[in-house]
Amino acid sequence: MTLKEFIIPAIDIKDGKVVRLYKGEFDKVKVYNENPVDMAKYFEDAGAKHIHVVDLDGALEGLPKNIKILEGIVRSVNIPIEFGGGLRSFEAVKTVLDLGVERVVIGSLAYQNPEEFYKIVESFPNRVIVGIDAKDGKVAIKGWTEKTEVSPLEFAKKYDDLDIFGFLFTDVSRDGVMIGANVEATVELAKNLKHLVIASGGVGSLEDVIKLYEKRKFGIFGVVVGKAIYEGKINLKEI
Repeated sequence: MTLKEFIIPAIDIKDGKVVRLYKGEFDKVKVYNENPVDMAKYFEDAGAKHIHVVDLDGALEGLPKNIKILEGIVRSVNIPIEFGGGLRSFEAVKTVLDLGVERVVIGSLAYQNPEEFYKIVESFPNRVIVGIDAKDGKVAIKGWTEKTEVSPLEFAKKYDDLDIFGFLFTDVSRDGVMIGANVEATVELAKNLKHLVIASGGVGSLEDVIKLYEKRKFGIFGVVVGKAIYEGKINLKEI
């Protein structure tokens, strides 16, 4: 896997626009682009091999709210899309997969309703990524608004034997801050799991990406990068 393939550009959608949050706080929003579909096309043209799309409105409300935009993205590019945000029922997951989404990211549902989650994994093998959002070393749910008492590893172990694609580990305290990813916690998680782990949160430079890329032998599949690309710290085309 090349360094460019390792990077998974992120498109976070709120009120129909491409935004980034600061530390997962919904009242600290910066708009980067008015058109998520155009952004997806740009990423494909820049050589991205997959795109990470998050429906922030859906994450807050508990069901996807930007379906039309998602459909537009899927139709406009020829690379795999992974999608998360508000997927808290079998029906919601089926809807987005039927649109042509390659993989879905599910966090809150896996924590709150394991029975429904098992049904989804059974119906869509190898297409589910378990989202693990961590705040102060504990899993956070419902768009990062509620913190549980469960550790990321404890949570992940529950699902590591299922036919999932892997895990997405986000250190929420670093998200949108560009101070570097939590390499240590990501590696520790990946070392203790059978499935691959995607890193997320905190990347501020190509050096941050390389630190994770050098640890891929431990089972790190890639890293989601948003703000560092939008702020010009990482130029996908030049990699």
